[in-house]
Amino acid sequence: MEIDRATPAITRDLGRYFALLWFGHATSKLGSAVTTVVMPLIAISVLGSSTFMITVLEASVWLPWLLIGLPAGAWVDRMRRRRTMMTCDAVAALALATVPVAAWFGVLTMTHLIAVALVLGTAAVFFATAAQAVLPALLPKERLPGANAKLQGTDAGALILGPAVGGAIAQAAGAVSGLLIDAFSFVVSALCLRGIPVPESHLNERARRTTTLREEIGEGMRFVWRDPYLRVFTIHAGVSNLPAAALQAILIVFMVREVGLSQGLVGLVLGAVSVGGVIGALIVTALAARVGTARTILAAELGVTPLALLVPLTTDGWGLVFLLVGGLTVSVAIVASNVLIGSFTQAYTPAPLMGRVAASQHFVNFSTLPIGAVLGGAVAELAGLRTTMWIITSMAVLSGLILLAGPLRKNKFLPTEPAAVPPAEPPAGPPANLPEGPPTVPPAVR
Repeated sequence: MEIDRATPAITRDLGRYFALLWFGHATSKLGSAVTTVVMPLIAISVLGSSTFMITVLEASVWLPWLLIGLPAGAWVDRMRRRRTMMTCDAVAALALATVPVAAWFGVLTMTHLIAVALVLGTAAVFFATAAQAVLPALLPKERLPGANAKLQGTDAGALILGPAVGGAIAQAAGAVSGLLIDAFSFVVSALCLRGIPVPESHLNERARRTTTLREEIGEGMRFVWRDPYLRVFTIHAGVSNLPAAALQAILIVFMVREVGLSQGLVGLVLGAVSVGGVIGALIVTALAARVGTARTILAAELGVTPLALLVPLTTDGWGLVFLLVGGLTVSVAIVASNVLIGSFTQAYTPAPLMGRVAASQHFVNFSTLPIGAVLGGAVAELAGLRTTMWIITSMAVLSGLILLAGPLRKNKFLPTEPAAVPPAEPPAGPPANLPEGPPTVPPAVR
């Protein structure tokens, strides 16, 4: 079923469909926020793993972006996006459920945890690529910033409640039990997607094309690289995600082993820091309308992100204020920037290219995450946790300067469409029957 947004009755249904998408997204993000705390705690408290092995676990979630991120975009543009997302949810739920089962039978190992992380990361590659294309197919361009603000605000809200829930569960019932919450959340997400008639008009365009998979991947990469806005956003995200991944990989270890926090308090502190993301999502639309989308991004990245340098000063007791203030304000900046850049990309990119453009950006953005996570662990083993925190927060601050290399500094607002949209290819013949395709499988990150 395709949605004709010009039909009043269907237009009214768009609100209901987005609400269903939003609820499934919120549930899944809450479960995943629990896992971001619980998984490292399992490695620390249950398996007694080293700092380096914990960062390897973190890197495993992001490694699939480096291995299959580019072809995933072309594959997603050839498949039904809703079915792809539902399959990803089912695979992720099953993978997570194996961890508590293995723990209950006394056979859980670090290898098992890393394997689960790889499966989750693979599912995330396909899910995120498809999801990037679903929202602009459901909503008109003018509603994308508000919708993205709601989704990003929900992500930040999940990161407030999720770590607190995860820490409390780890303290009371053992860390492995927390993964069952995330498994259930993926089931809810799949059920919500089942009730949304996602338009699949990209398949009509695909049926008229005779290009190979390699040519389609190249088309998406060229569109990103040749466009001055998409190019600078993508390079900045890739560079800034390197220290972000290192920070995310060692932050919980830093709080437990260097600062001396309990598992329950770790969750509460991470939740408090994530309040900044909710604030960023609430204020960004109005702020961008007044100040300008381009100027708001620059203010967030260059004016607020330097407060990350407060985080390495964190100590127990009143010293937690450094982490709370630094982490909260940086969360405001990251979420505000992500809302504006995500909405810009969805409105700016031609619909038939959306999956490949998203995959090309994600390939650069996320391929640095496993590298950053492993580097963070390696440097922490050699130089110590606190010294490593100084190094990676300094790198995060300096990465914002990349945005000054593009046209962003010259404009108040971002454009709404490319200066020259590539002409559509002429049809190669009548549309073919469209198979649904074989089943496929997918927090300060850009």
